[in-house]
Amino acid sequence: MRDDSPDVEQPQRPETTFTGSDLCALPAREIVERLRTGDVTPGELIDAAEARSAQVGGQINAMPTTCFDRARNAVDGLASRAAIEGSHPGWLAGLPIGIKDLNLVQGVRTTFGNPALADFVPEESEPIVERLEARGALVVGKTNTPEFGAGGNSTNPVLGATRNPWDTRMNAGGSSGGSAAALAAGEVWLAQGSDLMGSLRTPAAHCSVVSLRPSPGRAGGGPGTAVFLPEALQGPMARDVRDTALFLDAMGGYDPRMPLSLEEPAEDFQTRLARPCPPPRIAFTEDQNGFSPVESDIRTVLRNAMNVAARAGAEVEETCPDLPNVNDAYLALRGLHYGAVTAGAPHEVQATFGARLKSNVDYGLNQSLDAVYAAMRQRTVLYHIMRQFLESHTVLAMPVVGIAPAPVEQEYPAMVDGVEIGTYETWLRFSFLSVVTLLPSMSIPAGFTSTGLPVGLQLIGPPRGEATLLKTALFIEEALGMPSTPIDPIVRSA
Repeated sequence: MRDDSPDVEQPQRPETTFTGSDLCALPAREIVERLRTGDVTPGELIDAAEARSAQVGGQINAMPTTCFDRARNAVDGLASRAAIEGSHPGWLAGLPIGIKDLNLVQGVRTTFGNPALADFVPEESEPIVERLEARGALVVGKTNTPEFGAGGNSTNPVLGATRNPWDTRMNAGGSSGGSAAALAAGEVWLAQGSDLMGSLRTPAAHCSVVSLRPSPGRAGGGPGTAVFLPEALQGPMARDVRDTALFLDAMGGYDPRMPLSLEEPAEDFQTRLARPCPPPRIAFTEDQNGFSPVESDIRTVLRNAMNVAARAGAEVEETCPDLPNVNDAYLALRGLHYGAVTAGAPHEVQATFGARLKSNVDYGLNQSLDAVYAAMRQRTVLYHIMRQFLESHTVLAMPVVGIAPAPVEQEYPAMVDGVEIGTYETWLRFSFLSVVTLLPSMSIPAGFTSTGLPVGLQLIGPPRGEATLLKTALFIEEALGMPSTPIDPIVRSA
């Protein structure tokens, strides 16, 4: 990207404090190494996470359901698990983590943000949770989400709203908002999330953490009953790129109970990330050929981030391929998910659905077969457009969302850059391309607005290109040099 205009001064990360335990501020990979060597014990980490959760939980409501005693009870089983998985590159060795409240954890209340399930306690964990626990993770809590994950603001009638640690008047994004906020505030070192419409990427952008929406099957596949559908996928969230690679390694591998799951790659992602590589060729678009409006402060932060990457040696070209009918294709595929998955909930649960969730289900059930067939055909067209485009570019970079975090009371913004949004799906349009094409994508911190709110940069990689994506994300992360340490919530009154 050749930008001959004077650099706009990049808003810096706001001055912050962190009054949690020193352990809570360390990267996950360093904690895991200390666990491996015995320099710290799982019990000490559980205590630190519990103290931090008590300290900030009332301010941000990121992890409203906790299970610290369950984690303590699991410590005794770590030795037997280490005998099986201790040499695995994703071995977590007793690290406390958060699990999104759309995933079943045995013996822990799992509400889906729905009133009919407010007291539901599953008797079994989902396979991805079993895998993480087998690899040394200790689940210490369930992170907040909108009802059944339907929303870009993590609020629901059962557990209330999650607030943004960078400004508690604002929302933390959705639907993995609780996971992102818990990471940003230092309640956990790693947190699992899932993504159908940017549900990993939007919260990461809003809370200045990292998330990765993987290729289908790279991290198991979809949660719950969505096991055969590739649109809603689980993925890792962390505070920096290297920790994201660690968590991706922990989540990977084939399990017949997760039919989309892939065999683990020949070489783990952490090892590949550590290997030197040439500077990336980044294709950058501020608005995906005008696909969605973007506020001027978001454009400024992203353009500055790309200028920094270019000065660090990346080749940045401002370009984007023509991507016809991505909007209609995405909405039809998303509707298929709600019609096949959420509409299958028991009638007594459906009777309590909120208006937003009900409208999503109705859309899915009432769309025409012609729309679904057209989406299937167009998905193939768009995949090949992106596949060929990414043969000459390492990644496609673009916004995660076109606006900074909004007040927590707003379900979604009414306007973006002076353009009326209409529906909350329109607000999250930049999430569509990765879902339609099933290409891996990430959100990484890119900077802050002049009012101190985080801005994320989305990177879309080639087919099965998680390693390429992680390497490019690390290059940009190191070029920007922003701290990734957690913060005390910045509490501001309305």
